[in-house]
Amino acid sequence: MNLPNINNKYIVAMLVFVSYTLFAMAWVGGTASMGQIMASMEIDSLASASFISGAVTLAKIVGTFIAAWLAVKVGVKKAFFISGILISIGILTPLAPNYELLLASRFLMGLGGAFMIVYFNPIVMAWFEPEERPTVNGINAVAFNVGTGIILWQMSNFNLLTGSWKSTLLLFSLVSVLLSFAWLLVKDKENNTTVKQADKKQVSYSYVEGLKDKFNWIYALTYSGILAFYICLFTFYPKAGISQSALVIASGIIGTLAGIVYSKKFVTRVPVIRWSGLVIIITVLGLSFGNSEWLQTLCAMVLGFFIFFPITALVTIPHELPKMTGERITVVFSLFYSISYLIATIVLWSFGRLVDINDGDFTSAFTLITVVSSTFFIGSFFLPETANYKNIETKAEPEQEESSCEA
Repeated sequence: MNLPNINNKYIVAMLVFVSYTLFAMAWVGGTASMGQIMASMEIDSLASASFISGAVTLAKIVGTFIAAWLAVKVGVKKAFFISGILISIGILTPLAPNYELLLASRFLMGLGGAFMIVYFNPIVMAWFEPEERPTVNGINAVAFNVGTGIILWQMSNFNLLTGSWKSTLLLFSLVSVLLSFAWLLVKDKENNTTVKQADKKQVSYSYVEGLKDKFNWIYALTYSGILAFYICLFTFYPKAGISQSALVIASGIIGTLAGIVYSKKFVTRVPVIRWSGLVIIITVLGLSFGNSEWLQTLCAMVLGFFIFFPITALVTIPHELPKMTGERITVVFSLFYSISYLIATIVLWSFGRLVDINDGDFTSAFTLITVVSSTFFIGSFFLPETANYKNIETKAEPEQEESSCEA
């Protein structure tokens, strides 16, 4: 029996968004239940718990780096399916009889999530027209926040509905399996965009070329600062007595939606990144060093908005660069996330180390993360403005028409 192909771009976009949202729900749900999971295994070692976090971070760095290689080997469609199956291995998290299997399940699940976030971009490029891409990119950018928000505010209700935290995590993983197999019904767009063998050399873009490309380093370094801050926010800020992290998520969702509207109305990308970066530095200072709860709350809300407001513009820039191909954009985002996560991991370790050597005082660590968060503002002065390319193309069109008339 021949199964029908999914050839509707909006259904494709929905599958991608829901798949990653569900990954976030399973991921954060597992993290939220980690105390119960460790207790069920009679493991009370903080070192063991931190080793799980370390393995997950390694999965993100390695996964995002090799994602492009996998896509080249098997194609984006199959690679996205593999990422979904890896995420589904999270089904072992509530069932794991020992620590080693728990560690393996979290690592493989993190690997799947790392693959999936890279494949957003070649999928969007294959299915959507250039004018539609900012909207779809922006929606995808908020997927993890939506999943995280659902868990933060509704995990207890899920547990009541299913009967236990184990059943909730099993449900998330089972739905991930169903979505992965639904993805196999999606029509393979790569067949429609296959390049002739003679032109293959012109569009090929390897990891070596990507690492030599100055843009990729500027692009990743620009993002690395706010990624490092975002991870520190949820890892260390509550321990410092700053508990407004949930507000950052909520206002981040609003900021992403506003960023989608902005990016559709304005074609310039760099200004919104630059001025949002400046607001980020100011609000990180207020959140970290503010001496009143109302100031920290206000800074958390503004910060969440302006962290995510420019993300649509940021992730759209590579789509609008000249001569961009599906292969190149996969490598670009593979390096983008792996370099960013590597730097964020180093910053995270440095933050914790500064707290330790200062006997629990967070002042030096907060100073470090404020300085690091400035990469978004500084990087905006080195990013290309893609609106300039559009202006060049627009000016070139009349010239081409005029020359053809002369001919």
